[in-house]
Amino acid sequence: MAGEETTVRIADENLAAKAAPLIGKLVADQVASKLTAQDPTLWGPDAESESSIRLSWTTLHKTSRPLIGEIEALREELRGEGVDRVVLAGMGGSSLAPEVITGTEGVPLTVLDTTDPGQLADALAGDLQRTVLVVSSKSGGTVETDSHRRIFAEAFAEAGIDAARRIVVVTDPGSPLAQLAETEGYRKVFLADPHVGGRYSALTAFGLVPAGLAGADVARLLDQAAAAAQVLGDDNAENPGVVLGAAWAAAHAEGAEKVVLADSGSGIKGFPDWAEQLIAESTGKLGTGLLPVAVDGPDAPGFADAGSDATPIAIGPGIPAAKIATGGTLGAQFLLWEFATAIAGRLLEINPFDQPDVEAAKAATRALLDNPASLEDGGSPSTVDGSVEVFAPEGVDTTGTLADVLRSFLATAPEHGYLAVQAYLDRLDDASAELLRPELAKRTGLQTTFGWGPRFLHSTGQYHKGGHQNGIFLQVTGNAETDLEVPDRPYTLGKLQHAQALGDGQVLTEHGRPVLRLHLTDRAAGLAQLVRAVQEVAR
Repeated sequence: MAGEETTVRIADENLAAKAAPLIGKLVADQVASKLTAQDPTLWGPDAESESSIRLSWTTLHKTSRPLIGEIEALREELRGEGVDRVVLAGMGGSSLAPEVITGTEGVPLTVLDTTDPGQLADALAGDLQRTVLVVSSKSGGTVETDSHRRIFAEAFAEAGIDAARRIVVVTDPGSPLAQLAETEGYRKVFLADPHVGGRYSALTAFGLVPAGLAGADVARLLDQAAAAAQVLGDDNAENPGVVLGAAWAAAHAEGAEKVVLADSGSGIKGFPDWAEQLIAESTGKLGTGLLPVAVDGPDAPGFADAGSDATPIAIGPGIPAAKIATGGTLGAQFLLWEFATAIAGRLLEINPFDQPDVEAAKAATRALLDNPASLEDGGSPSTVDGSVEVFAPEGVDTTGTLADVLRSFLATAPEHGYLAVQAYLDRLDDASAELLRPELAKRTGLQTTFGWGPRFLHSTGQYHKGGHQNGIFLQVTGNAETDLEVPDRPYTLGKLQHAQALGDGQVLTEHGRPVLRLHLTDRAAGLAQLVRAVQEVAR
């Protein structure tokens, strides 16, 4: 049968037993077929108005077909002009799926989902004569993406390049970006289906256009999703979307509010990072939800040694430590996890299509940018240790070394809580910051997430404010060697990045969550010092 390769296996007998009655109820209620038919009543009357305009993702394997020819035609045009370097400016759902698609297919795509001036400077240093910029924003007003567009447009002009001919837009119909693109005469505008939310948009123009222009086979991706759709719409107990959604909800009911995601040889590159946004933003609200913990692999701390508060999930062949394993092609996995997330939302009694707590951090950032004096230093540090300035929350002892400060801060974590490491740095040049997650997870026993700021604000940021309120937050910020002006805006990229860190920290503090900010006055030296301090923290 077509789509047989899309599989979900619950390896844990206890979890399978707990999920069985939920699966039976979902089948009896015909949830899978109703979801395929885009029934907006599945999540209750409070969610109906939102869900009624957010369900077109269930048929994208059909409705996105016309994009294939448009993308290929534009790619051939550009290549005929010597333009074969694709840079994507997008956040959250506008960047995560294209990055997975191109990574899996091994085609180059430069992704800008940052406000770090060093990372932008590196992208600008590429061959602009060969570069096309894809500007992707559903709302059309994403501040990071608008800043990228402004900076690149100026750089194109300074290089003697017609910027309008090198900018391609993906947005919703009628958005400010769509209007601007028309006014400026940008090369091509792809209007995405407005009835698909950003995190469900992998198979819309947001996922397909940048990936296709970079050289990925997007037709094959849609074929894979089409095969999976044949089984995901069936009302039976073997439906992998039903099984996965029920397993998540059953685990959550038993206290496993975290899902630890590791690739186990699927051949798909970076899938946990994409799934992280989907699950966190869809379920993390009203004080409940599932916290996705993306780890490097099955041997990473937090997976094989997951406690009772977490469910290890393998993407690929099943492995001994995994309680759940999922299998299938990339297009199939996209659709499978979207179905499962929507179904889990029904079982958790939340609306999986809104994100009520995302705006708070954006508003705090805007307020800080409107008051530049507040950005000068974010207040005085509690203490300074070498290249690290410490901004500690109330109750954390700052009289000792950096390792002592970390010990005191980590002690604020509640039982079965979690630690979120948030690095407002350059995810290429400062990649060693990712060492912090496994080192802290190994030494604390806490489920530990890692996110590059402000990228994570568009994914786990919703869960941090709206989900289970048992997290503690380690922010890492740093001085930038150079900064970049944002044309026609009263702030630099570095100031925007700083405002985003302070703004989110402010909102988390207002939610009663501990936030420890470590500011690196010298990034390289400070990161090395921080890793050493973490290694001194005993479990």
